[in-house]
Amino acid sequence: MTSILFAQQPVDTTFVDHKYKEDQFYFSITYDLLGKKPNGIKQSGFSSGIHFGIIKDMPINERRNKAFGIGLGLSVNSYNQNMLISSDPNGGYNYEVINESVITIKRNKFTTYLVEAPIQYRWRTSTAREYKFWRIYTGVKLGYLLYDSSKFVGSIDDVKLSHIDDFNKFHYGLTLSAGYSTWNFHVYYGLNSIFKDSAQLDGKSVDMNSIKIGLMFYIL
Repeated sequence: MTSILFAQQPVDTTFVDHKYKEDQFYFSITYDLLGKKPNGIKQSGFSSGIHFGIIKDMPINERRNKAFGIGLGLSVNSYNQNMLISSDPNGGYNYEVINESVITIKRNKFTTYLVEAPIQYRWRTSTAREYKFWRIYTGVKLGYLLYDSSKFVGSIDDVKLSHIDDFNKFHYGLTLSAGYSTWNFHVYYGLNSIFKDSAQLDGKSVDMNSIKIGLMFYIL
């Protein structure tokens, strides 16, 4: 009888552990979209992103369910689409929409590899004694491009490029993660373009940004 009564007791939210923090590893899988696409550009297949790292938790209230978080991680993002990137004899790059009535596309994608620093405001229903809880983490993510590549495989000669100067080195955007326990919905909205203004398609800048939607897993 004692054990039954004990099991029915509510979670003690008054207990305070001044060492309690949510230092966490994170791992995310996303579906990567291209926003602000120029006319004629479309995505195909599944464009994926993989993101992982660690976040330092810094509580700001006595209950320690509100905090700031600063982290460091890595991100790999592939975008399948119909824009051919090729080099020209002068050391620059050409951008064109592939005419699929003339050219067959087997694979056409560009990939970015980033080191990232998420900065978050964190709210959760956790206590020092309760480790399954609801959370809403929002903030910004800063990224620096380590490596990039572009690959076309189709009915014409394969085109493979890397270290393309027209990719922006710095990336930044808004983030939101919300969910219960380990499973969380995650979205990232890029605030700047993937490409520099020097990337021109039909005389206009390729001003596409990145939008990532997927799942975020937090692991203590």
